[in-house]
Amino acid sequence: MDLFIGSIQLKHKECIHLLVPDAFKEKIAGAFGAAGSAWLASLENLVQEFIVKWNLTIEGPVPNLSYNYVLKAKDSAGKPVILKLGVPGFDFSNEIQTLKVYDGAGCAKLLRADPERGAILLEQLKPGFMLCEEKDETKAVQHFLKVWKAMRRPVPADVNSPTINDWAMGLDRYLKEYPYGDGPIQEKYISLAASLFKEINATSKTDELLHGDLHHENILFSHDRGWLAIDPKGVSGDAYYGLISFLINHIFDKKNPKELLIHRLNILTNNTGIDRGRLLKAAVAMSILYACWGIEDQDPEWENTYRCAEWFQELRH
Repeated sequence: MDLFIGSIQLKHKECIHLLVPDAFKEKIAGAFGAAGSAWLASLENLVQEFIVKWNLTIEGPVPNLSYNYVLKAKDSAGKPVILKLGVPGFDFSNEIQTLKVYDGAGCAKLLRADPERGAILLEQLKPGFMLCEEKDETKAVQHFLKVWKAMRRPVPADVNSPTINDWAMGLDRYLKEYPYGDGPIQEKYISLAASLFKEINATSKTDELLHGDLHHENILFSHDRGWLAIDPKGVSGDAYYGLISFLINHIFDKKNPKELLIHRLNILTNNTGIDRGRLLKAAVAMSILYACWGIEDQDPEWENTYRCAEWFQELRH
């Protein structure tokens, strides 16, 4: 499906014409309500505004739109860049704050930002294929681990990011939704996750600024700089929490998912300095939280995430 048609002549300020997929519209309206619908209505004018403001030539949108409208472009010097537009608010501003802290270390570099208008300009990673295209699981884990290590850093004193404790309130919301223990997740697992979050947080040496969603689709290859992350959520917490999204990603579209999970776990913990026992505790806690989020969002994949939590708990023993 073509999402962008027409050419842009800046000196004449011709109007552009965007074709936005219905699925994208529904996702934005569902996530942001009236503010999302208003943002969608202004999207064409917003794109035109930043074409002029940042002197860009648009090439077209990326194929995998999610909660932001993302366009490939070139700047005035002909350098490939990414224009990312989203509904202004805390999450978008937090992403900008997080990108500034990382400053291109382990992730795509932020070039310009306008948080009030919900716009950021990023370096474009070429060729930009995702880590999920790497078929060798050992190599994929090694690439991931390098990115994870490159991004590790304490949370700066002036950075006000959400915390893993904030995220873990999803467990409380689950209990409020199912106060009589009749929910799809056993109460003992909710209690287990809560106790493991408490234990890990109490024994953590320092909170780090975590990507928050570091998995295969958010790690891209650049000929110039190697493997780099994109789309950081920005959350503070123990570094081990940042390993779980990758561990459970693309498990159930492969043969023998449990064996693959154990294989990834072994690579992560063999001769890397990563404590296997602590990682498994973080994995149980986060997987149960992810499953609660999935139920909350009516995502049928929550069951697979819950199964991973059960496997992690088995491996602890």
